[in-house]
Amino acid sequence: MRINWNLIKGVLLLGLVVFLYAFSSFTNNNRPVTKVDVQFTGKENVYITTEMVNKLLIQNQEQLYILPKDNLDLKEMEFLLESDDMIKSAQVYLTVNGEVRTKIEQKRPIARVYSKATFYIDEDGLWMPLSPQHSARVPLVTGDVEKEDLEVVYTMALKVYSDSFLKTYVTEIHQGENKEISLKMRLLNFEVLVGSLENLDEKMKNLKAFYQKAKKDKVLDLYKSVNLQFDNQVVCTKK
Repeated sequence: MRINWNLIKGVLLLGLVVFLYAFSSFTNNNRPVTKVDVQFTGKENVYITTEMVNKLLIQNQEQLYILPKDNLDLKEMEFLLESDDMIKSAQVYLTVNGEVRTKIEQKRPIARVYSKATFYIDEDGLWMPLSPQHSARVPLVTGDVEKEDLEVVYTMALKVYSDSFLKTYVTEIHQGENKEISLKMRLLNFEVLVGSLENLDEKMKNLKAFYQKAKKDKVLDLYKSVNLQFDNQVVCTKK
């Protein structure tokens, strides 16, 4: 019986390849984490720093730099990061050289509440704590505002944030006890009475039309209030 040495060599070579691959995979998975790399998406100012993210990870994964990579629960790490009130979303993944990489999307504040408590309202209508790292240049929200009931002021703040004219001129959003809204404007000494947010788009169109006309006539300084609560008209009160 002839021995097929080529077949034997092929089997041995295949076995060696499988062994080396398994050994390499085992060694790689049991390598400890060498570095945590934090990246922030978007161009917004950083309200949470790399050091703060690292602290969150280390507090919740006390042996982060000791545990083998294979023992890390990346989904749990993402959940822990996203539980932070300044983080909107987080992605965590591993590289072959033992780095933990995180991509952080921060919440984006659109207004700052100064009432019974002080905090931001983010672009999704959720509350967001103030940051020790950076203060956002957003309109102030005053009056009767509860953290658990932000729907009205959020709707007004989002309208201001998404409109270039309003974003330039509105400095304060005030909510009364009956949830009626009034605005204060930059460089203008009159109060804008919005009332309820019914027909808000039409009210803002009327405000812009009034502003352009009054600016052209050079009479903006003559008024102490501009009332938008009447249909298809702007009612002004002089000083």
